[in-house]
Amino acid sequence: MAQSAAFKRNLAGWAYVAPLVVVLIPFFVLPLIAVVAASFFETDGFGGLFPAFNLDNYTEILTSGLTFNLYYETIKFTVLTWFFSLLIGFFVAYFLVFHVRNQLLALGLFLLCTVPFWTSNIIRMISWIPLLGKEGLVNEALLKLGLIDQPLEFLLFSSFAVVVAYVHQLTIFMIVPIFNAMGRIDKRVVEAALDAGASRFDIMRLIIVPLSKSGIALGSIFVISIVMGDFFVVKVMSGGGSASVVGAFYENISVLQYPTAAASAVLLTIILVITVGLIIRFVDIRKEITR
Repeated sequence: MAQSAAFKRNLAGWAYVAPLVVVLIPFFVLPLIAVVAASFFETDGFGGLFPAFNLDNYTEILTSGLTFNLYYETIKFTVLTWFFSLLIGFFVAYFLVFHVRNQLLALGLFLLCTVPFWTSNIIRMISWIPLLGKEGLVNEALLKLGLIDQPLEFLLFSSFAVVVAYVHQLTIFMIVPIFNAMGRIDKRVVEAALDAGASRFDIMRLIIVPLSKSGIALGSIFVISIVMGDFFVVKVMSGGGSASVVGAFYENISVLQYPTAAASAVLLTIILVITVGLIIRFVDIRKEITR
């Protein structure tokens, strides 16, 4: 009787996860296996693949100075975007949670923050061009104010423009989980700390930040994953002056070098998995997901 009940519970458990398995296997597991397998193949230069089962593709990538330059550029954009989106997202969420007393108003302002993100990423990215160009609004304003003598050229088609576009696009991915985490902080804890003589800095350092770690970690995973997996923003906003790892294996695919592109994709995936693993190792984001 006990065995029958245990079997039914196991069967019910498998029934619950069956839809997820049905989706993951054909749309995630099998494509990933295909990419890993293709990374060990060789190509005839015309799109044809044949199994070689050697490490030549990985050796070629890892011994190339271009690879290290690409990873440097990608990591640079990732770190800068993560830092500025975290800085902006944290203080926006902090203001909404702790300085807007009316909860309905705070929720309304939070939804207002999401309005620009209802439009396409491409539209929001291109909208910076008339602002940051040599004859754009920013340069025109600075010239009229007499702060500069000639237009600033680094504002557009540069690393600065890439970071600005990324931060504009991805800050909402920081605001949402941090706002969610801060919203669960008991305001009485903050009030008690103030009554005990704690400074605003101590409250921020010892209460707000530690209790918001799960939201910060979740937002960081979103931002880092998106930046490391993107190349279009870098291509457009840098004017071709910068490149990324994803852009490199996109070019490999365009010239039918599928095994090299697959090897690059596997390496980038490994680096991303390690990065996310380190974040999860130090912060338990399950608290944020399960609440």
